[in-house]
Amino acid sequence: MNLMASSPESKDRVEGRNPVLEALRGPRDVGRVYIAEGAMHSGIVEEIVDLAGRDGVPVIRLPRDELSRMAVTSSPQGVLASVSPYRFATLDQLTGGFKEGGTPLVLILDGVEDPRNFGSLLRVADAVGANGVIVARRRSSPVTAVVAKASAGAVEHVTVAKVASISGTLLMMKKEGLWVVGADAEGDEPYYQLDFTVPLAVVLGGEGKGLRRLVKERCDFLARLPMAGAISSLNVSTAAAVLLYEILRQREVDRR
Repeated sequence: MNLMASSPESKDRVEGRNPVLEALRGPRDVGRVYIAEGAMHSGIVEEIVDLAGRDGVPVIRLPRDELSRMAVTSSPQGVLASVSPYRFATLDQLTGGFKEGGTPLVLILDGVEDPRNFGSLLRVADAVGANGVIVARRRSSPVTAVVAKASAGAVEHVTVAKVASISGTLLMMKKEGLWVVGADAEGDEPYYQLDFTVPLAVVLGGEGKGLRRLVKERCDFLARLPMAGAISSLNVSTAAAVLLYEILRQREVDRR
C-alpha cells in the first residue's frame, strides 16, 4: 500500500533521522511519522517517537522495503514524515531580526538550483548563526525532501526569504547598513584580507555560472578564494563554508 505520494517533486515530506527530528522541533506541522521495522534501536529514533507522542503525531511502523519505496532520497535511514508545506519568510521578516542584537550576517544565493547544494548551504548558514538566507523566486531550488536531508534539518530553523530580484535586494541590504561581499574567482582581494566584522551580506552565484553581471556590479567587494591545485573552483557550499567560517572567526576574535 502506497501511503504517501512518491513524486521526486514532492514538497510535503522530510526524510532521515535528523530532518524528521528537527521538523518535530520546528514550526511546521507534522502529519505522520513513518518508521521502518527494526529502526527503533537508535536513540534519535526513540527521541522522534517521544516528540511525536508529545505532539499527538501518529507514528506508523512499516516494513523497511515499503518505507524505502516511499522515499525520494537515497537513504531515508528508516524514518520519514509528512509535513505542512514550507513557508518562506518575507524580506521584512528577515531584516527585522537585525534588531535583535549582534552584527547582521545574511547569505544571498544568486541562482543556486541544485537541491543538495541548497541544503548544504542552509546547514552552514545555521552553523555560523546567520540571520537568514535570501533566494530568488526564479532560478532557485524549491524546499524538498532532498533539501531537508542535505541540510540535516537546518531548513526548519533558518529564515529563508524569497525575492523577485537579487540585484534589487542588494540595494536594500545596503540601505539596512550592510556591506555586500560577493564570492568571485576573479575577485580583487583574497577573502582573508577583508574586514568581516562589519554587517555583511555574502553573495554566492549558481553552479557553473557564478555571479551575474549586475549582481557583481552591486557588490561592494569581490572576495577571491585562492586556488593552488589543478581544479580552478570549489563547490558553492564548500566556498560558502570557507567564507562564513572566516567571518565567524574574525567576529569571535573581535569580541575578545
